[in-house]
Parts: sequence; C-alpha cells; structure tokens
Amino acid sequence: MQALRCGLIVIVVIVIGSGCLLVGKNKEYHAFDSDALEKVAPGQTTAAEVSCIFGAPTQVVKMSNGNAYIYKRSLAKGTGLWLFLVSLGNYEKQYDQLVFFFDNNDILTHYGVSLNAGEASYGLPF
Repeated sequence: MQALRCGLIVIVVIVIGSGCLLVGKNKEYHAFDSDALEKVAPGQTTAAEVSCIFGAPTQVVKMSNGNAYIYKRSLAKGTGLWLFLVSLGNYEKQYDQLVFFFDNNDILTHYGVSLNAGEASYGLPF
C-alpha cells in the first residue's frame, strides 16, 4: 500500500511538473534605414539608385507604364506553453514594406511606406 502511494505521488509530480515554455523571434529581420528614404526623390531617383540604396527588391511587378519594386521585411514573435495535456500558443507577424513606382524610363514617380514590424509583440498564449 505504501509503495502504491509513493508511486501515485511520483506520477502526480511528473504530470504537474512536466511542461515547457517557448519564446521565439524571427532573426532574419533587419529594419529599413529611415535615413535612406531621404535619399530618394520622385522625378529624380532612378531604379538603379534605389537598388543601390536598398538592395535587390523582394518582388518586381511589371506594369503597363513602368515597374514597381517591392521591399518587404517581416518580424514574427511567438510564445508557446506546453503542459501535459494542454498546448497553448500565440504567434504575431508584422511587416515593413516599401513600394517604389517607376515610369518606363526607370525614373521614380512615387513611393509608399508602411513600417509596422516594430509593433510585433510577444503575447500570452491564451
């Protein structure tokens, strides 16, 4: 009887104590340099200059009146909690995106900026 009680206590301690907490972050994220945006001017900057400043675009979209260069970066943060029978998790991904529009002569006509990656946050998994 004593051995049975000790065995049950050991099992209860293992069940209650078994669990894992995970916190993760995407390490591929590099923020865009806000000073670099001051170097681009519609009507003056060329596609080659934008590529020199920001590197190769994530995507190039061909349009009837020119091209669009899209630069996209993301930051993802996640948390997870694994208990014996229950798993809980939270994952959030936010993006920084720059879009440059060029005419048929590869001159910048306009651009758009969305910088939201800094808002990605860790959260409780419930």
